Amino acid sequence: MSRSLKKGPFVDAKLLKKLIDKKPASAGVIKTWARRSQISPEMVGFTFGVHNGKSHIEFTVSEEMVGHRLGEFSPTKKFLRHGGKMQKEMEAKKQQAEIASAKAAKEPAAAAPAKK
Repeated sequence: MSRSLKKGPFVDAKLLKKLIDKKPASAGVIKTWARRSQISPEMVGFTFGVHNGKSHIEFTVSEEMVGHRLGEFSPTKKFLRHGGKMQKEMEAKKQQAEIASAKAAKEPAAAAPAKK
């Protein structure tokens, strides 16, 4: 559910304090742990470093981001791949196909200079 209009958007007080009287060009990276804070129009142009649980992910706020939360632009999970036997078989076939295509590319190149 969205936040009530009479309450307005939530922005962390400490984060607002860091933004006061600063210009986007000279502010540098503003590090924050306030992932739940909404992006307000005053934040456009600033570069934020939002903590994802391990490190700070840096991004610059644009006009399209207004109304979203800071945490949306700092993913906390890293997708590696789907596991299982079937996935391993598919990867093995793909690797064999790449090796075969590399060999096929080498053979005609070696045979071409001998034609003269």
